[in-house]
Amino acid sequence: MNAQRLSGKIALVTGGASGIGLATAMRFAEHGATVVVADVNEAAAQAAAAGNAALHAVALDVTDEERWAVVVDEALERFGRLDAVVNNAGIGTMSDIETCTTPEWRRVMAVNADGVFFGCRNAVRAMKAHGGSIVNLSSVSGIVGGHNLVAYNASKGAVRLLTKSVALHCARKRYGIRCNSVHPTFIETPMVDAMLHATADPERTRARLLASVPLGRFGRAEEIADMLVYLASDESQFVTGAEFVIDGGLTAA
Repeated sequence: MNAQRLSGKIALVTGGASGIGLATAMRFAEHGATVVVADVNEAAAQAAAAGNAALHAVALDVTDEERWAVVVDEALERFGRLDAVVNNAGIGTMSDIETCTTPEWRRVMAVNADGVFFGCRNAVRAMKAHGGSIVNLSSVSGIVGGHNLVAYNASKGAVRLLTKSVALHCARKRYGIRCNSVHPTFIETPMVDAMLHATADPERTRARLLASVPLGRFGRAEEIADMLVYLASDESQFVTGAEFVIDGGLTAA
């Protein structure tokens, strides 16, 4: 493994205390980056960063616009710049158009869509003088629909097109900022586990979901993190406004 792919870069990863976010923070550090591990659960972020000098924990509720500005300003003051922002924090629920409550809808949209909007806006503010990379975690559910994922579909679809708008804006302004989205399918993470256990029969639901993935398994968080290393690195300098599907063949079927 080439530990220099992100050497000297400063990155911020939201939802960095668990799942894809934690795997990404660890992988970035392995590749030479200094990483701000941002999570709504400050204790979990501190635990994730413990013992690793490349990781720095901060508390961040991505729905809090004012806190976003503080976290980014503190990162700039401490490290001098930001080179990559990974908008990973997200939540998922299973409900359809008839059963999804208004509070549920608003909560999912606040975290998954508003949180990414605030992250992109602050990333552009921090990076436009020197360039950088924004990576937004969407989902295959931002590309294809699910009958019982109404809020999740809507929020992840919003992330997909928000990404393209940010990419085009930054390209037109010649900021040197790239913005891309990543679209995983079911990944072995606490969020997916929680969604499964919210169903009436978690094991049956898991088996049904596995059957929809041609490769026959859920993905691993580290497999997503490896793609994010590429998108945060200088190897992807001519890549912007793109969507990277990591789904075991699900959308090919």
